Amino acid sequence: MIKILNSKFYILIAILIIAAFFRLYNITELPPGLYPDEAMNGNNALEANWKIFYPENNGREGLFMNIQTVFLKVLMPLSGGNPEPWMLRFPSAIFGILTVLGIYFLTKELFRENPKSKILNPKQIQKSNDQNPKQFRISNFEFRISRSQKIALLSSFFLATSFWHINFSRIGFRAIMAPFFLTWAVYFLLVALRTTNDEFQTSSFKFQAIAGGIFFGLGFYSYIAYRIMPLLIAIIFFYYFYQHREHAKKLWAAISIYVIAAFIIALPIGIYFLKNSADFFGRTVQVSIGVSQSPIGDLAMNTVKTLGMFNFVGDGNWRHNYAGRPELFWPVGILFVIGVILGIRQLLKFQIPSAKLQTISNNRNSNGQNVSNSELGFVILFSWLIIAVLPVIISNEGLPHALRAILMAPPIFILAGLGGIWLYEKIVEKLQKYTKIPRLLLLSTFYFLLSLFIFEAYTTYFVLWGKNPNAQGAFAADYVQIGKRLNALPKELPKYVLVEAGGVNVRGIPMPTQTVMFITDTFTPEKQKEKNIFYVLPDKFSQVPQNAYTVVIK
Repeated sequence: MIKILNSKFYILIAILIIAAFFRLYNITELPPGLYPDEAMNGNNALEANWKIFYPENNGREGLFMNIQTVFLKVLMPLSGGNPEPWMLRFPSAIFGILTVLGIYFLTKELFRENPKSKILNPKQIQKSNDQNPKQFRISNFEFRISRSQKIALLSSFFLATSFWHINFSRIGFRAIMAPFFLTWAVYFLLVALRTTNDEFQTSSFKFQAIAGGIFFGLGFYSYIAYRIMPLLIAIIFFYYFYQHREHAKKLWAAISIYVIAAFIIALPIGIYFLKNSADFFGRTVQVSIGVSQSPIGDLAMNTVKTLGMFNFVGDGNWRHNYAGRPELFWPVGILFVIGVILGIRQLLKFQIPSAKLQTISNNRNSNGQNVSNSELGFVILFSWLIIAVLPVIISNEGLPHALRAILMAPPIFILAGLGGIWLYEKIVEKLQKYTKIPRLLLLSTFYFLLSLFIFEAYTTYFVLWGKNPNAQGAFAADYVQIGKRLNALPKELPKYVLVEAGGVNVRGIPMPTQTVMFITDTFTPEKQKEKNIFYVLPDKFSQVPQNAYTVVIK
């Protein structure tokens, strides 16, 4: 039997199937409607100009729209040639699913066991059971999975069933790419740095560094908040370098290759911003607390709101969240707090108590195995959280803001996964002392409880949120219906869209019309003329022919 076909492989596949279900199921209907910002992306994608940066609508990095162009070209022929909202959202779902996979590999690397440690083989398991007949019997199934793999699996499961991440994996916003690129970029960096210590793999770290640099460079084409993340890469390298100075030459080689690869990939957008500095600073300045009358007070309040959004009061925007609901399902929120406490205690050199099971300390476990030194992991996770929160708290628009905080998701769910495994181990330890409950029963109970997370995610997204009228309003569902009505009319019939809605002008027409333009594929004047659809502003209403077919966008 191939070694990869073991329990952790099947569990990971199951988690990815769950992630795919929540991100793809009924995507043609939910979210309802199409928000004008999504439609703006889609209209740029329909133009297929393949730009590095799209300055319209406050400016957007171009990679996501260019990817949407590919999906539209492939998917539109399958639906009779008409663009549909779900086509813009399909790339988001793919990025979301691959981020769940990335969280597994990153978490496993962050809490990687000492290379000298080993997982018990069947003979050792039987021997341990024979020596401890009154204690829990150790199952072959459970010990084929290392502790780091358990944390990784639980972390990826939490992300897979998170309403926060599910929601943005089903919306045509470019921000969903940011955690994907950063997760894989950090993973490959860590693998490259670790591989420099392996004398039998003298050059493999170069390929890992190149891969990581490519992912990191692509991240600069994703979302504004990503631009601060070079700080995280610098912290990772210098902390790792401090711990492994004996490999200084290879470490410098690894980070140099990583930075060069990232620089080459990010160079086009860097050159664009050098030539168009207003596009680099424009949106950031608009929402910054720097323009506030009391920036210090706003900063403090923004920090409180942002930190409280995970366990107390979440984003109130129905487009971003089930309005006001904490971003984390309450058990995950509690486990996240436990993970934070464990990390702080570890960094402060407190011993985390655990009598007979593996701990996150540098000691040996009850079987004499070496366990991981996770200090670097906690340095990375806490640094990531602090750096990712900065773009959120220095803004003054719509806080708490789930979208702007999306880069915080990976470390949050990893810490929650750590807290979950630690709590499970503590419960097992206590039960081992005072009861004779079979370990298989306890493990089955654990999986049953996890199944409730699936039920909660489905109910919250597809029932409570998906059927709520506020969600339809948040995604301009009425504009989509207007567009479909126009599509159903004969092409030779002149059709006039009276635009009473306000908003940022795009090529002279307010933003809300972008939804109708996408559904009817009439973004350009040429397409409008071809399909006999005309957009009229209030000052031109009097010029519309009497008895003409008209619709109103308010």
